[in-house]
Amino acid sequence: MNRRRTKTAVLGLGAALLVTAGATGATGAAATDSTTSAPSVASASGEREREAAALTGRAKLYRSAGDDITFSFDAHLAAKDTDDPLKATGTFEWSHYAGGDGAWAKAEVDCLVTGGKVAVVSGVVTDSDLPGAKGKRVGITVHDTGRQDRLGYSWASTGNPVETKDLPKCVGSAPFEKVKKGTGDFTVVPWNPKF
Repeated sequence: MNRRRTKTAVLGLGAALLVTAGATGATGAAATDSTTSAPSVASASGEREREAAALTGRAKLYRSAGDDITFSFDAHLAAKDTDDPLKATGTFEWSHYAGGDGAWAKAEVDCLVTGGKVAVVSGVVTDSDLPGAKGKRVGITVHDTGRQDRLGYSWASTGNPVETKDLPKCVGSAPFEKVKKGTGDFTVVPWNPKF
């Protein structure tokens, strides 16, 4: 099997194998426990203002077959943009390797919606070694349980990110995957829209 087909096979059906995020190193600077105060920034008056929403952190997924799957998030919605989750900024990355084959990708955030301890983030792939992935929108859902976080991804039902067609912003799947114990933690800052 040639290398291109091998990469596609490794990234095949989302339920069987998935692409995961490589670490950016910018995973915890603004992270806080979602049960405590959220990160804040100085407002024009000099007062500290809580950001509207955030998803940060890095972790590996649990796979009994031993696949090396990592997701990393640094996504934020500024307080001034509380009413518009499409103004979220940041990046997320993922990588998935099994048996020496696999791929990685990085996406620029284009939407972030959080509620309680659940976040849905989407973005467009800006860099990847998976042929055809650049320019594709993907969405990921995270459930910050505080013990063993969970994660789901938009390509769970489409095969892989390359096969996803016209995914709307802020669309993910139910967080059906479990984070591997002891590998990290995701933090969700809940969104409190003004309505």
